[in-house]
Amino acid sequence: MKFFLLFFVFAKIGLFTLGGGYAMLPLMEQELVDKRPWLSRAEFLDIVAVAQAAPGIFAMNMAVLAGYRRGRVWGSFCASLGAALAPFLIILLLAVFLNSYQNNPAVIRIFKGVRPAVVALIAVPVFRLAREAGIGWKTIWISILSAGLVWLLHVSPVYIVLGAGLGGYVWAARSKI
Repeated sequence: MKFFLLFFVFAKIGLFTLGGGYAMLPLMEQELVDKRPWLSRAEFLDIVAVAQAAPGIFAMNMAVLAGYRRGRVWGSFCASLGAALAPFLIILLLAVFLNSYQNNPAVIRIFKGVRPAVVALIAVPVFRLAREAGIGWKTIWISILSAGLVWLLHVSPVYIVLGAGLGGYVWAARSKI
């Protein structure tokens, strides 16, 4: 029953999320932290950080890590299958049918209308997770610097993550945490 519920929860997340992995965060947080106490907010934040740093698709990394936390290997398998099934089928249908409608003015307007909503769906969990991570006036400069390096100077996010990890290690070692 636990594995079916994992599959169902992640299938629902995959079915009702527009905009990719980051847009899934509010629904994932609601399902995994608020509705079902499968993860604490701190555990959820840790999984987000690891999923972002790990290679691969962010949404699948989240499903694997959260599923593993709930049901080990079979939990990861069921959560991943649930997260991937609906988007796979939807993309398959879109690939088959959208090709003939891609230049339709109504379809173009619909996609232009969805874009701002997707940005909002991504922004909300970013601010919520920043608050949970303890980012305040003393540490906001790290986020701004990181975003600036990636956006303006086109520094690879890999170097940002490695540098932040090294900086965190050095800071913790000096602070004797």
